[in-house]
Amino acid sequence: MGLWKREVWRLLLLAAGGLLVGWIVSYAGLGLAIGLAACLVFHLQRLYRLHRWLTLTPQAEPPAATGVWGELFDRLYRYQKGQRHTQERLLGIIKRIQESSEAMRDSVVMLDRHGDMEWWNSAAERMLGLRTSHDRGHHITNLLRDPRFIDYFHTRDYREPLTLRSPIDEQMVLQFQITLYGDDERLLMARDITRLHRLEEMRRDFVANVSHELRTPLTVLAGYLETYDTYADQLPPRFARGLHQMQEQTHRMQNLVSDLLLLSRLEIDRGGEDHAPLAMATLLESVQRDAAALSAGRHTIEVELVEPRALLGSEQEIRSALSNLAFNAVRYTPEGSRIVLRWVPGRDGANLEVEDNGKGIDPMHLPRLTERFYRVDKGRSAATGGTGLGLAIVKHVLLRHDARLEIDSHPGQGARFSCLFPAERLRSETA
Repeated sequence: MGLWKREVWRLLLLAAGGLLVGWIVSYAGLGLAIGLAACLVFHLQRLYRLHRWLTLTPQAEPPAATGVWGELFDRLYRYQKGQRHTQERLLGIIKRIQESSEAMRDSVVMLDRHGDMEWWNSAAERMLGLRTSHDRGHHITNLLRDPRFIDYFHTRDYREPLTLRSPIDEQMVLQFQITLYGDDERLLMARDITRLHRLEEMRRDFVANVSHELRTPLTVLAGYLETYDTYADQLPPRFARGLHQMQEQTHRMQNLVSDLLLLSRLEIDRGGEDHAPLAMATLLESVQRDAAALSAGRHTIEVELVEPRALLGSEQEIRSALSNLAFNAVRYTPEGSRIVLRWVPGRDGANLEVEDNGKGIDPMHLPRLTERFYRVDKGRSAATGGTGLGLAIVKHVLLRHDARLEIDSHPGQGARFSCLFPAERLRSETA
């Protein structure tokens, strides 16, 4: 504040001096004007020096000055130094980030808010074929033109990764994951999972081949056991008991092989050829009859149909998924339980639900229920004759129908298995 007071006094003194000189020579107004003009010239000269310093030599020391201008020059110089240090620190951080990204085996591509490519590491050049001289500033979908990636990019639902072939090497399988950050910008990462993909293919082929090879000997074995069963009354009691157990285990193995073959087909075959609008009332009533036959009167099984539209899908696959859920409810709920099969409107489409009021499931098991052969209670599951593949089949069927499975259950409060289908899968009954 003292500097400003001095500047005000300087202005007043110049004005008073000019006025005094003008009064002496009988031109007081002219003298005042000359004094003010001298003050203006002084400040214009300091302003010129400021402009020259900032435009020509901003890195150099500021011009020498006193008063307010000296204080202004010093403050600007300190601010500039602080900004330079901050900029150097940020550039150092960016350089380290780029160096660490270069050291990664995964591809990293930085996209702006429009989806244009700003920067990428060398792994992206190797996996995606990016070239700095040609591709910088181009939209990512100009490079990755697969319709599945374009849909993945524009839907903005990046919770799950996307698996595609490399655009430059059909033998390379990549897993893409997009992350949103900053001002609607995106970070695209691509990981080479070729080896994992081949191992998965080998596993599927192995399971499919072994299951197929087991089917014939099991059929033969079951046929002979059925023949021997007709003479069970002629066998000693302990032989009859053993024959009955062999039949049970053979039937269980046949169910296991059938489920493994179905899973293999769901994984390998893309499907879609047999999709048609399904009359859900007929489907639910059919599954209700099958579940009632399995229950043999031990449960109350009901159907609730609220959603009037049909579901576009494979009748065989949807029936398999719904049957697995309904049969699980029959197997794993105590006698007298109530089981409800529902087709109801959902938040973004429609839900196919199976709900029971049984013992429920501890939430700690829910994330793993769709894994193959995962059992909450191994002893009880073995006793019911389940294969441990039912929910895995449900999961794969839903994936082939753009749907997902949600499980809501707590101990003592029953369980609800909901298959959430998008609105695109619904058709009017008249369609």
